[in-house]
Amino acid sequence: MNVRINNQPFELPAGATLADAVTLFRAVAPFAAAVNMQFVPQSLYATTALKNDDSIEIIRPVTGG
Repeated sequence: MNVRINNQPFELPAGATLADAVTLFRAVAPFAAAVNMQFVPQSLYATTALKNDDSIEIIRPVTGG
């Protein structure tokens, strides 16, 4: 299936989860993730099934003033 992670195209196997996408993207903690603009708690990454054309955002915190 085709998904977009931070607006970049990626291909994942059918049945992939958000945890699979995070691993593919090589996200480094700390970060938050959203699927189709809906934030997903980290405890649900492994059970959040993805669908073809889903849009995933992996967001790192920003510090500063």
